[in-house]
Amino acid sequence: MSAPSSAASSTNDRVIIFDTTLRDGEQCPGASMTFEEKLEVAELLDTMGVDVIEAGFPIASVGDFESVAEIARRTKRAVIAGLARAIPADIARAGEAVKHARRPRIHTFVSTSPIHLEYQMRKTQDQVIDIITATVAQARNLVEDVEWSAMDATRTPIDYLAQCVMTAINAGATTINLPDTVGYATPSEYEAMFRQVRERVLDRVSNPESIVFSTHCHNDLGLAVANSLAGVAGGARQIECTINGLGERAGNAALEEIVMAINVRRDVLPYDTGIDASMLTRGSKLVSAVTSFPVQYNKAIVGRNAFAHESGIHQDGMLKNNTTYEIMTPESVGVNKTSLVMGKHSGRAAFRDKLKALGYELGENALNDAFTRFKDLADRKKIVYDEDIEALVDHEIAVAHDRMKLVSLTVIAGSHGPQRATMKMEVDGVIVTEEAEGNGPVDAVFNCIQAIVPHAARLALYQVHAVTEGTDAQAEVSVRLEDGDKAVTGRGSDPDTLVASAQAYIIALNKLQAKRNSLNAQSQSAAE
Repeated sequence: MSAPSSAASSTNDRVIIFDTTLRDGEQCPGASMTFEEKLEVAELLDTMGVDVIEAGFPIASVGDFESVAEIARRTKRAVIAGLARAIPADIARAGEAVKHARRPRIHTFVSTSPIHLEYQMRKTQDQVIDIITATVAQARNLVEDVEWSAMDATRTPIDYLAQCVMTAINAGATTINLPDTVGYATPSEYEAMFRQVRERVLDRVSNPESIVFSTHCHNDLGLAVANSLAGVAGGARQIECTINGLGERAGNAALEEIVMAINVRRDVLPYDTGIDASMLTRGSKLVSAVTSFPVQYNKAIVGRNAFAHESGIHQDGMLKNNTTYEIMTPESVGVNKTSLVMGKHSGRAAFRDKLKALGYELGENALNDAFTRFKDLADRKKIVYDEDIEALVDHEIAVAHDRMKLVSLTVIAGSHGPQRATMKMEVDGVIVTEEAEGNGPVDAVFNCIQAIVPHAARLALYQVHAVTEGTDAQAEVSVRLEDGDKAVTGRGSDPDTLVASAQAYIIALNKLQAKRNSLNAQSQSAAE
């Protein structure tokens, strides 16, 4: 990407951070969140300094509407946006959901590219212009803050794109989003698109300073962050992104990468975001825990290896001066360097301090549950690493509101089968015991769960890895269940791989049940 030129001022410009983890991020297959989890994520985003929180897609379901409405009521600082297609019912529903926010926004969108108009919209260019006029005006009558998006902008002819943008502004939109919906653009192309559209439009606007252009980039070619920054160089002053880059297909631009690129490279990126970067790791861990989507080890900024050095040359340089191989400090993104400090003699106060250092803040009940699991782990494991504590706390976050929980598990396994599992589960407050055989211990465990909670979901993924080194390491298990077009992922951790497997399966089953309940509520509401 070229360095910012005329689009950036000589002093630091403010770039608005628009987080869509709760909307675009949740659309990622298997990444759905419960009502309580969405509230928790929204509270963290607001505390972190996110300017705009896209809280959901209110027309999608009753659950989505309710979570957007509650986030709107609770959020103290950020703008709360609800997404709406260019359909009157969508816009009305979004307006109803965000109306109690201190700063409400309706974000409406329509396709503009030839391929979308022909095959998806089945509309002419003139018909889309009429749709933009009507729906943006409708949104503007409900709220003062309206954002309009040209879906698949990067594959739209520039003259027609500019015409659509001018139409949206004339109808009342003050934020114009030009997304790279399919992750097709390169940085130079994306920057040029913003420059060209702005040149064609802003001279015709009476108050051009009131119009904010926005990026929204998908990562299909691994260019989402680079494209977002290129868009800013081209004049955009809002970036739409998600925690951990969560999103459809290959994901979105990662918020943590955007923020730290601007923080570290102020020489060529003279912008400010207002984000408290020391909360980035905490935000990453929370979103990973509630979605059960693990963060890849070598993920920039928040990955486990982001500040790890194994090469002898690197280690030698780090010992002499850490700037030889680190362009930012771990502390700047909320990472604590300590690794071996906790054990079975550690008390509650020390445990609370450790959690804070690792980026977690738990309520009293969650803290007590996590501390109990920590003491149990410390009795079973010689050394408790930071990663062990992170795994058990992530588990507590994941099961905090579940209706089904594992109580106990015994498995008989060996070279002479069949293997047998005996399990106790709590289901809606009732303890249920079941035994089952299987072709292997994991199969027996999952058959137990199937017997206690009958379901038609298919096991689409079963994955195990060790949290730390050593034969006493905790196992972290990921399970993905698919039921029709619904997919959910659960993650469990325990020194016993079979216990972790059961936890992961039950967490996924809880998420699947929550998704079904949301859809049932939506169907019932529609019937009424």
